[in-house]
Amino acid sequence: MQALYAMTRDPLMSLNDTEKLYLDLLEQSWDLYLYSLLSWEKVALWALKDRERRQAKLLPSEEDKQFKPLLAQNPLIDFAVQHDDFQRLVRQRRLVQKVDEDIVKKLYKDFSQTDGYLDYALGKRGNDIEVHREMLLGLYKWLIKQELFDSLLEDLFPVWIDDKSLVVGAMKKTIRALPNDPDFHRSHRPPHDATHEFGLALLRQVVERERELLETIKPTLKNWDIDRLAVLDMILLKMALAELLGCPTIPTKVTLNEYVEIAKLYSTDKSKDFVNGILDRLMKQLTEEGKIHKTGRGLMD
Repeated sequence: MQALYAMTRDPLMSLNDTEKLYLDLLEQSWDLYLYSLLSWEKVALWALKDRERRQAKLLPSEEDKQFKPLLAQNPLIDFAVQHDDFQRLVRQRRLVQKVDEDIVKKLYKDFSQTDGYLDYALGKRGNDIEVHREMLLGLYKWLIKQELFDSLLEDLFPVWIDDKSLVVGAMKKTIRALPNDPDFHRSHRPPHDATHEFGLALLRQVVERERELLETIKPTLKNWDIDRLAVLDMILLKMALAELLGCPTIPTKVTLNEYVEIAKLYSTDKSKDFVNGILDRLMKQLTEEGKIHKTGRGLMD
């Protein structure tokens, strides 16, 4: 949708340009996940410097003496730090250079003041892997609620606003899977069958069959002035129509519901009902004309 919208704004964009933008956006999404993972690791590792600071005091308190950098020294963080492929990947994709140590320090210091952290760092919660997992999961949940961290991700990755829920879900799964998933960093890369066999193919259909799609949509608009419709609404209708006609394994109701949800998130206040009504008419019309072909039981429902 974003790539197709960009194409409507720039008449000089070719299909190749649009495909490249689409694929670049996907890579940015993966970089966002990898950077989130790296930032989480870096904040946790600051516990080592916290210990150094405490030990360097002329008159350390009993609390300082008992402090343990458990946030940095546990099986989950150790696995990420020692994972050669992950560390190589974040360097190769120039994500390490994006880490701001001052921000990392500030985030750690603020997190170290949260309820429960000191008991954890003093070893009062034990040294069980699930104790570490609970604290590290709590660290990430805390990070994404911080304006400083949120603003950082938004500045570095414009896709953060759109992909936040996906990245947060992937991060939580990753933390729960460590240290038992050797491919933790690659398992959340957008799969090729979804990005190319579906996404790229759908984009090409919308561009190459635009006139045909538009001519099919026009009769269902009735009293609507096509030139005054929201640009995103028309893009969504074309995408949905291309999916109805060209994706035999996707149920019609799934297509309808998905595009209504997208309209609700990205377009105008009235778009949800508009897109829902037009797609419902299109589905009935195309079904009667025998133009929608789905493979598998229940896919027409």
